[in-house]
Amino acid sequence: MTGSAASRTDEGRYVLITGASSGIGAELAWLYAAQGRPLLLWGRDAARLEAVAVRARACGVTVQTRVLDLADGAAAIAALRADDAAHPIGIAILAAGLGDMRRSDDVVEKAEDVLRLGLVNYATPSAMAAAAAECMVARGRGHIVMLASVAAFHALPFAAAYSGSKAGLKRFAEAQQMALAPLGIGVTLVSPGFVDTPMSRRVVGAKPFLQSAPSAARRIARAVARNQPHLVFPFVFSVLRLVDTLVPWPLKRRILAAIRADQTD
Repeated sequence: MTGSAASRTDEGRYVLITGASSGIGAELAWLYAAQGRPLLLWGRDAARLEAVAVRARACGVTVQTRVLDLADGAAAIAALRADDAAHPIGIAILAAGLGDMRRSDDVVEKAEDVLRLGLVNYATPSAMAAAAAECMVARGRGHIVMLASVAAFHALPFAAAYSGSKAGLKRFAEAQQMALAPLGIGVTLVSPGFVDTPMSRRVVGAKPFLQSAPSAARRIARAVARNQPHLVFPFVFSVLRLVDTLVPWPLKRRILAAIRADQTD
């Protein structure tokens, strides 16, 4: 863990953000820094993470950084507990994730990719959310944010691991909301559509209703401030989700099977 020492007045005000080295995570870091919130920033790329931290520190806030691969779930749990012991976390934003899909020249998804997406998109953030809840319940306050995807609403044959892992995270978040609400802990599930980030830029093809990363960060911060249980954006995906419930499964299966997508390395 690197960064300047925290003052006692920062206790309980820290915002933990995973996936903070780029995209939505970086934008959230700068947004909360501008609000005067001290930060715990996690990412895999040390250089990019430090660049985000430097800009955040320019707002006059304390910023701690940690380089960690969330495929190691046990290490992530231990790191969260250590960070919280040193700097009690008020908001834990679990924004890190992977977006790999089956390439057009692959017959099936690679087993190793399926395992990694399951760990990074579902198992580790769910375990981290549980660890954060343990710490927050002891203090009687706190908020947990989990980033899923509108892909969680559909069975995508070209991205079974991605849509499946995000669906698992969605279900976990919904269950955790009910469990923690009586204990004074908020949980917000975020289900975005396409956001202009390095991950989405790898997708080849149309990206309908593409949102900017700064806009996505503002939406998420507002949802947290309102203790909103589920944020879906842009709004059209909320409408499509309702339409989806009315479509018979045989027709839905034919539509989903006909979708084609690819991504660059």
